[in-house]
Amino acid sequence: MVIDRLLFGALATMNQRPDPRVLLRLLGLLRPYRVRLALAGLALLLASGSVLLLGNGLRLVIDRGFLAANQQALAQSLALMLAVVTVLALASALRYYQVTWIGERLAADLRQRVFDHLLTLEPSFFESASDGRAAGEIASRLTADTSVLQSLFGSSVSLALRNLVMLVGAVVLMLVTQPWLSAMVLIGIPATLLPIVWYGRRVRRLSRTSQDRVAELGRYAEEALSGIQTLQAFTHEPVDKTHYSERVEQAFSSAVERTQQRAWLTGIAMLVVFTAVGLMLWQGGQAVLAGTMSPGELSAFIFYAVLAAGAIATLAEVAGDVQRAAGAAERLLELLDTQPRIQSPVPPQALPRPSQGDIALENLSFTYPGRETPALVDVDLHIQPGERVAVVGPSGAGKSTLLALLLRFYDPSQGQVTLDGYDIRTLDLVALRRVMGLVAQAPVLFSGTVAENLRYGDAEASNERLRMAAQDASALDFIDALPQGFDTPLGPGGVQLSGGQRQRLAIARALLKDPAVLLLDEATSALDAESERLVQQALDRLMVGRTSIVIAHRLATVIAADRLLVFDGGRLVAAGTHRELITTSGLYRHLVALQFGGETL
Repeated sequence: MVIDRLLFGALATMNQRPDPRVLLRLLGLLRPYRVRLALAGLALLLASGSVLLLGNGLRLVIDRGFLAANQQALAQSLALMLAVVTVLALASALRYYQVTWIGERLAADLRQRVFDHLLTLEPSFFESASDGRAAGEIASRLTADTSVLQSLFGSSVSLALRNLVMLVGAVVLMLVTQPWLSAMVLIGIPATLLPIVWYGRRVRRLSRTSQDRVAELGRYAEEALSGIQTLQAFTHEPVDKTHYSERVEQAFSSAVERTQQRAWLTGIAMLVVFTAVGLMLWQGGQAVLAGTMSPGELSAFIFYAVLAAGAIATLAEVAGDVQRAAGAAERLLELLDTQPRIQSPVPPQALPRPSQGDIALENLSFTYPGRETPALVDVDLHIQPGERVAVVGPSGAGKSTLLALLLRFYDPSQGQVTLDGYDIRTLDLVALRRVMGLVAQAPVLFSGTVAENLRYGDAEASNERLRMAAQDASALDFIDALPQGFDTPLGPGGVQLSGGQRQRLAIARALLKDPAVLLLDEATSALDAESERLVQQALDRLMVGRTSIVIAHRLATVIAADRLLVFDGGRLVAAGTHRELITTSGLYRHLVALQFGGETL
């Protein structure tokens, strides 16, 4: 056991070294649990002290019991050791429970705090995969990195403190027992670790290579399985089997090479450690034969030396845990330290209730972060309350960007967007987004039941209101046909539903929200004809009495709008009714010709 700890401790200390001081910032999370920390500290001291007392008990058992052939002394010594062991067991159980509880509580609090903060960040933060901030990578931080910190604070720190106490106590007791032999041990322990550390570097390098190749195995398998339909449709199975087999063999070869070096390292560690123990026994044995040390004292001394060596190995192992935890803490604190670029002002302007849905864009320009070409340029636009406006134009014209600015996912580079006469940057974000309803081309549904997804629109909606919204969205028939109706779990992303069904649920969700401004981003473009008919009927009902901005590629769905806005290259190039634009806008005529041939509708 001591050799294993020496081995793994040496390897652990050779990782990359983030700054451990970053962990001090997390101590504030432990402040509410001071009583538990005090109990854990008391239990730790009792357990460490009990272990140290066992060495003295061992000396009494040998010198006053066995060698003196004194049954009464032997019985007393064994009873004393039993009492010490009882205290050790109870204190260890208490320490384990308290520190594990603290570690789990810290991980839970940290996960909650990071998640709560992430929800305040603008959507663009999660779209920058090149900066390591993709949503999947951030979700991994919430789970894997917090688990590393839970292990540190729920186990490793306690082990470090306990072994530090035992190391100090063992060194003191060794010096009291035999100063000259203690000096040899204290010099010998570092000397023993040096060859292990030196040789262990090779094992560390090979371990990293092996881990990288195993990770590549997982990546390749995940990619193949996530695209299994495409893979099988192109009968690519033999090629993928071959490629995966090659990666399996590479991982196996790396593992074998690492195992060979690990075997050599273990053998050298055992040889060095037992040689050191043999020298100590030889020196101690000479002292016993010379009468300057009793057998019990030698046994106690060996016990303390083993404790000291084990404590050093554990501290080395914990040092590696600290380095890994510091890296995890840096990644989590990086998220906590990120301030949202889109925030509510203090204090915000009060938006009139109910909102009229009067929207104006004044000299509006916007360029996405990291890009040079503007997405919108000098847009001036006024949309009257209750007006139904359609936005058309080629791909990349800036249509979806317009909706993102209205929802204040971004702020304009210049100019302003106003709602009911107020610059939306002066409004509370929650109040602004509460009066807007979005139905996207690919609506997002969440894991949970149909009812839970609909209540995103209104968390307090009654079952009767759910049915009414579903009826108005042409969704009630298929919902009632589901195995459990509104209580049917949809699975991740609503995978059990068709595109048209998901779209109608999104419309029902928007109906429950009852927004003053409705934003429709190509809500029917990915549907078949029958689904499009049902969805369009639901949208027509949804738009009644609301300011509506509809982005559409299928012009047939929007030619009846009060006004059509034609965008091209980020500029508003034409506006008017369908009949007006046919005669005044060459781009609009071109778009109509592409979809309807020579017909003008």
